[in-house]
Amino acid sequence: MDITATSAWQLLQEKWQQTAAMHMRQQFESEPQRFADMHIALPGMMLDFSKNRIDGETIDLLCRLAAEAGLPEKTRTMRSGEKINVSENRAVLHTALRLPTDAAPVYVDGENVVPLLHRELERALAFADSLLDGRFTGATGKRITDFVHIGIGGSDLGPQVAVQALHPYCRNIRVHFVSNSDDANIAQVLGRLNAETTVFCIASKSFGTPETLLNAHAARDWFRTQGHSEADVARHFVAISSEVAAAHQFGIEADKVFAMFDWVGGRYSVWSAIGLPLMVAIGSEAFRSFLSGGHAMDEHFFNTPYRRNMPVIMAMLGVWYNNFYHAGGHTVVPYSHNLRRFPAYLQQLDMESNGKSRKINGEPVDCDTGPLIFGEEGVNCQHAYFQLLHQGTRLVPADFIVPMSSPYRIGRQHRFTVANAFAQAEALMRGKTLDEALLELASLPAAEREMLAPQKVFPGNRPSNMILVDDLNPYTLGMLIALYEHKVFVQGVIWGINSFDQWGVEYGKVLAKAIEPELSGEPCGKHDSSTNGLIDYYRRCHQSD
Repeated sequence: MDITATSAWQLLQEKWQQTAAMHMRQQFESEPQRFADMHIALPGMMLDFSKNRIDGETIDLLCRLAAEAGLPEKTRTMRSGEKINVSENRAVLHTALRLPTDAAPVYVDGENVVPLLHRELERALAFADSLLDGRFTGATGKRITDFVHIGIGGSDLGPQVAVQALHPYCRNIRVHFVSNSDDANIAQVLGRLNAETTVFCIASKSFGTPETLLNAHAARDWFRTQGHSEADVARHFVAISSEVAAAHQFGIEADKVFAMFDWVGGRYSVWSAIGLPLMVAIGSEAFRSFLSGGHAMDEHFFNTPYRRNMPVIMAMLGVWYNNFYHAGGHTVVPYSHNLRRFPAYLQQLDMESNGKSRKINGEPVDCDTGPLIFGEEGVNCQHAYFQLLHQGTRLVPADFIVPMSSPYRIGRQHRFTVANAFAQAEALMRGKTLDEALLELASLPAAEREMLAPQKVFPGNRPSNMILVDDLNPYTLGMLIALYEHKVFVQGVIWGINSFDQWGVEYGKVLAKAIEPELSGEPCGKHDSSTNGLIDYYRRCHQSD
């Protein structure tokens, strides 16, 4: 399908031409029911999308576009276990990871996977609880105090962000993350550990991910230098992988290898055994609440009409700005220090999923696809890139994520933070006119006022969504992550792309394998002059090594 040839797309193009000059300030003044009509409330979470350059007809047309793109059928196909990741011939069933034990069967290659995934979930949760209650000890019998998760990409960002977000719920084991091949990462983590009381977890579906294995071997070498034998490795190393034999060869016993499934992509895997560091951090009961929150958002997405469907509304607003306003970027701003890495997680989720220029059938796409995703925690970023949001020449839609309560209760910090979030969204929407700026400067001499006033004008009409969570807890974090997963899926359907492969990630890895031995002195292959020059410069820097 050429989505741009659908009747809904054509009508949206006309709608954009008719309303592009419309200002939200005037819309709010003329529509007293705007907030009431344009917010969606669920238990624990609320979305206010009233500060967008839309009216009721725009929303109806965007929902119609979703239907014309085949979203209902594609959603059913995904849930059924059909192999919608056609380039890798895989099903896409991260939602199955959140199903309750009594859920209806979900079949992959004729096998109901629900009992399988719950069996693996129970194994991982039982191990996490055995660490937390002290039943599982190190080789010398000491209680485990530190858990180091070694992975990269989807095997790292999801659990890392979740552990950080749920800091108030973390218990008695310190959880660390190692992902970067830069040795500063693992050196700084190892420097804080006692080998006797540390468990390392190696997360790699193939047990062959270069960065992960590099760090895993460094961790094992360090462990041996701390006075432990090779036999002790089995007591201090576990794995999350599909390759039990490779993990065993490394020194990990089979009963300490937790399964990964090929029908779950890395960036969608925090709900699986990849979430083991989160299980260790918060315990099994809280992790089950996390799964329940994700499942609640699934049920909302699968069963709610599009006009009142959070993921669909957010996705289609993104399409509206990306494809009709040609806004190439989108910022996500959590007004929560504990969610400070959430924008980085969304960068991977969104840009690795929808950063594609070919449709699912291999043909070129018919329109722009995924935008640039960036963000930082509020209020810090107000003193940085918000200048561009308010007065720059580019239209950058924003998502503000704001918890309504804080577990820390220090002074008026939380109230101040919430006030800033609400104020930024209002300022982006309202703007400031020249007359308003002149009035502010009334006490200045006329010449100075005339010079300065234009610089204090804010065009406004900058769109934003406000996502409020009652409390940042395991349940609402599960809802929040699932919300964005479904948003990304919906946009992939609109653009006709496969949101579940990532061939763009692979090519550089292949080239790196060839270049690394050349840095050590092997003859250079057929590179361009720049790459050969860089290799030569590195060699000269290490001539004395």
